[in-house]
Amino acid sequence: MKNALPHLICLFATASLVPAAGHAQESARPQAKPQAQTARPAAPPKTGRKAKNVILFLADAGGVPVLHGASLLGYGEPRRLGVQQWPYLGLSETSPIDAFVSDSANGMSAIVTGVKTRNGVISQGPDTVRGKQDGTPTKSVLEYAEQRGLLTGVVTTQSIADATPAANYAHSNDRKKWGEIFPQAFAPRFGDGVDVLFGAGRRKISEQLTAAGTSFEQIGKTHGRPIHTTLAEIGAGVKRPVVVGDDMDARAATLKALDILQKSSKGYFLVVEWDAHTDDPREGLQNVVDFDKLIAEVQARVNLDETLLLFTADHSFGLQVDGGRRGEELLAGYDAWKATKSKEDIVRLENVLVNRTHTGEEVAALAIGAGAERVRGYFPNTYLFEVMMNAFGWQPDVAQAK
Repeated sequence: MKNALPHLICLFATASLVPAAGHAQESARPQAKPQAQTARPAAPPKTGRKAKNVILFLADAGGVPVLHGASLLGYGEPRRLGVQQWPYLGLSETSPIDAFVSDSANGMSAIVTGVKTRNGVISQGPDTVRGKQDGTPTKSVLEYAEQRGLLTGVVTTQSIADATPAANYAHSNDRKKWGEIFPQAFAPRFGDGVDVLFGAGRRKISEQLTAAGTSFEQIGKTHGRPIHTTLAEIGAGVKRPVVVGDDMDARAATLKALDILQKSSKGYFLVVEWDAHTDDPREGLQNVVDFDKLIAEVQARVNLDETLLLFTADHSFGLQVDGGRRGEELLAGYDAWKATKSKEDIVRLENVLVNRTHTGEEVAALAIGAGAERVRGYFPNTYLFEVMMNAFGWQPDVAQAK
């Protein structure tokens, strides 16, 4: 033992020098450059499952703080929404090409076409000049589905000609041109157009159609597709219904659309939007709670072995929970604020602060079902286009491929 002691001391001394040397070598290496905005997550392991159907659920302005607040409002605890239990989660960056904060036009166009554009622009490229000059039309997942003979549907609580639903079926240099946007649903570039179209906005769309020299009645007659005012007007056996009302029951509309689309032997693509803006915090958060319950109903009706369910938002919003305790009312002070009928941009409740504006942080993307494993990491919102296309097993056209 006495003879071994010097050797042990020498070994320990040598070992103690290794970390210092290693640290010096590490410091001498060039620092890695941050990834570009277009970087994608590493390729997930292959599962072999392709989707026959894809359903995109879009909570307009439903960022991470809104999901958190909705869970607290609905269930008194964090992480109680159904979509928060889904196994695949990523963070989607939503900016347009020339700013940090997105509107719904760029946000949704990027998700469904894979091309970021400018705020206010509907599924046209960055070469667009808003309101003045059309840019290159970009091809949406819905248009790819139409081209391949799948059934398609768009359901929204908002105007059917507004930015989020319109990005799926129309192309415009200005989201405000509802009179030009809506008729594009009946004059598709691919296939026979959206098969199921349910949304609100009837009065304003009608006004713009009249200014353009047409009407709901004329469009419906020309294309043999009556444009109903309520879901109740849809006759039995109608395969391609269109309803544009003053408002829209999202649950009834979605389940009606699903009944029709699930009859397709080739599969379907369905988009469902529910407004989640929290300008009015109780209304906005309750919308998310109700949307989440609807999503659970849909999930129970589909086969996840052949269906991808994808949930995300087009942009985030300025809500934060900055107080409160378990067992107490989340929106304490709401009734008093509501009674003031305040138009101020800042809403200050006891536990919740709302800055009534879009914000630029990443939004959650959550997925379950066939192809869901691709949703992970940080990525630009254009990556969600790839997720849906890959789930179907489709490649984008060469002109649009990146």
